[in-house]
Amino acid sequence: MTDSTDNNNNEIIDDGRRRILHGTLGGGAALATLAGLGMSPAAMAAGKHDTNLPDHPKYKFVFINHVTTNPFFVPTQYGAADACAAFGCEYQWTGSQKSEPTIMVNTMNAAISAGADGIAVALVDQHAFNEPIDRALEAGIPVVSYNADVDNDRLAYIGQDLFDAGKALGKRIVEEVGSGDVVGFIATPGQLNIQPRLNGAKAAINESGKDITLHEVATGPTINEEFSRIESFYLGHRDIKGMFAVDAGSTEGVARTMQKHDLAKKGVKAGGFDMLPGTLDGIDKGYMNFTIDQQPYLQGFYPVMELFLYKLSGGLSGIANVNTGLKFVTKDNVGPYLETKSRFEGNSSKEKVISRSGPITAG
Repeated sequence: MTDSTDNNNNEIIDDGRRRILHGTLGGGAALATLAGLGMSPAAMAAGKHDTNLPDHPKYKFVFINHVTTNPFFVPTQYGAADACAAFGCEYQWTGSQKSEPTIMVNTMNAAISAGADGIAVALVDQHAFNEPIDRALEAGIPVVSYNADVDNDRLAYIGQDLFDAGKALGKRIVEEVGSGDVVGFIATPGQLNIQPRLNGAKAAINESGKDITLHEVATGPTINEEFSRIESFYLGHRDIKGMFAVDAGSTEGVARTMQKHDLAKKGVKAGGFDMLPGTLDGIDKGYMNFTIDQQPYLQGFYPVMELFLYKLSGGLSGIANVNTGLKFVTKDNVGPYLETKSRFEGNSSKEKVISRSGPITAG
């Protein structure tokens, strides 16, 4: 297996060509983890990277993704690359470009046959991955899920609590709109990385008792078709009170549509998920009301860390469910996301420590 860090903006480092030296820190998350492994504050301050970790094989982990070139997963790949640099291992980024479970299963089978040391897979289908996961575990290959989950035999899930995130979206829709018709755009209905969010939004709206009707509209798995379908929907439903989305590409498509047709001035409310540049710009300029961050960087870093520790400890440690959180980003707090370029948000390939000052607020 070779490291592959495909992306559509050519910022991801090809870890096979530009390998960070074993032990080099790739970011603040890696730094904190190394501190937890016994590295002294003095050594950290001096920039030293030796740890208490024993010599170990250069483990090779495989990430199976459903939309391999989607810009949402740029920081996820940075997180995986940084964790591999910290722990002295390798990863491969593979799967499907257009949310096709059959292709994902084929690449997972290939990883099992090649003897991967661990697999992280986005479980976007309820049943497709059950058999290959069991086969991997039988072969002694640990499997964790990330970004999307099914309660099968995988060892742990690293990602947002998707239904609860959807309920938070629904409550926000109730606050923003009050009553009337709204639309919930979803790239691929039924897929388990995003459908639970829409289900949660519907549940929250129903529980509110408000006279709000949420229409579900599919947009497709690629950025261009998402924008086209969102704009087409608006042109056919000009009386819509709110436009919301449950995936990164659709959310950016909502932002573009809101801006192109100046819908905020017409009283249309808008929001969604994730931190793509067009979404953040839309919030800053007042075309979007909010977006929800789920920390995609952690969805790359933590799977590598867990699989590594599982291998290192002979299965005694490393595996844990991790909720990567939910944070509303609005015009009030979007500034740092726009002003800071980092691997954590996927808008810079440069490894650096990001300094901050002032009080820390929760949420």
